[in-house]
Amino acid sequence: MREILEVLEKKRAAARLGGGSKRVEAQHAKGKLTARERLEVFLDPGSFEEWDMFVEHRSADFGMAEQKVPGDGVVTGFGTVDGKLVFVFSQDFTVFGGSLSEAHAEKICKVMDQAMKVGAPV
Repeated sequence: MREILEVLEKKRAAARLGGGSKRVEAQHAKGKLTARERLEVFLDPGSFEEWDMFVEHRSADFGMAEQKVPGDGVVTGFGTVDGKLVFVFSQDFTVFGGSLSEAHAEKICKVMDQAMKVGAPV
């Protein structure tokens, strides 16, 4: 069981790193925050619940089968702002320049659909 949890934590760490430390440093050098950092600033502390952290694109064209990043360039989920429920997505420029794959788009649509069901803003 401990081995399974260790594998899971490694996957979480990879997803949190986005496109990698060099790309994160490049964002910071431009004075920009990463997708996760933007959500951290926007949402109430400790309120964010992430969805689909391990989703990856399904493309095999142009060598993309070898370039998979957990989360596929968008961080999605829900949290609170001033104690009120909101659904969020934050596109991550460190992953493929923020380009939109089918899986990436599905994650955004999932958040929007759920927000509509419960009457919360995105």
